[in-house]
Amino acid sequence: MLDLRRLALICEFARKGSIAATAASLGYSPSAVSQQLAALERESGATLIDRTARSAELTDAGRRLVEHAERILAMVETAESDLSAQAGTPSGRVTVTAFPTAAVAFAPALARLLRRHTALTLRMAQGRSGRGAREVQSGTADLAVVDDWYGRMRESETMRIFPLLRDPLVLVVPRTHRLASPDEPVDLAELRDEPWMATPDGEPSRMAVDRMMAEVGGAGPVPWEFEGLSTVLSLVAKGVGIAAVPALALAAGVRGIAVREIPGTPAGRDVHAVVRASSVHRPAVAVTLRAVHTAARYLAADLTALEPAVR
Repeated sequence: MLDLRRLALICEFARKGSIAATAASLGYSPSAVSQQLAALERESGATLIDRTARSAELTDAGRRLVEHAERILAMVETAESDLSAQAGTPSGRVTVTAFPTAAVAFAPALARLLRRHTALTLRMAQGRSGRGAREVQSGTADLAVVDDWYGRMRESETMRIFPLLRDPLVLVVPRTHRLASPDEPVDLAELRDEPWMATPDGEPSRMAVDRMMAEVGGAGPVPWEFEGLSTVLSLVAKGVGIAAVPALALAAGVRGIAVREIPGTPAGRDVHAVVRASSVHRPAVAVTLRAVHTAARYLAADLTALEPAVR
């Protein structure tokens, strides 16, 4: 009989593409992963992995088994969700992953809303933008809060997507800047030669800022690039320069900045919750999803009150 844990392992191998990446994802050693895949080959009676001195990849039989395994694992989780739904009490551990600014913004409300479920344990992790949906798909996380800058996220047979809020770019300047006054109109064209700070080239928020400034002729070269929006905000507070950041980043509570709405229809991102279709009715996941929706309503109300704001 095929072992379910090994079926999950070969699915993760199919997603990661190498034994080393699979081991890193699951917290195993590469030799343990290799041994478990070899054991799965013995159970199935087929060669599943084509191994060379430098690489390993799925054979045709391995790819067919992955297709079966994904369906089997989804059916098992659906059965578990159905049985636990009958019990009705949220219990056990639920793992939520979120991109960094969302983790900071959502965590307080989630902790407040879920603490009455004493049999439920919440683990919230931060992950890089774009990885959350893959972590849910692989089973590493039960729910992910993800950002979508281009409106490309789509549901699939195995994944459910729940819209949460719209997160627009806002202008942040030091409190000593002339635009800290709400009486001063914001004209992006007049800010082209200001000392701008941004995340590194290629980051989604950076690309949104670059597109925004291109519409008014483009800004000068960005003299400072910093990994992490919280770092950018702290430097704005110290008077180093100005920046445009997603409004959700302000949940970190940085002082010494003024926040101004960007004229017109500013660029921004949509924030969604992603859950496996097979687990959406499991009480622990369902109650966490409801808490995420409630937290999003609180945050959306805060975002609409940003103009004018001095912190």
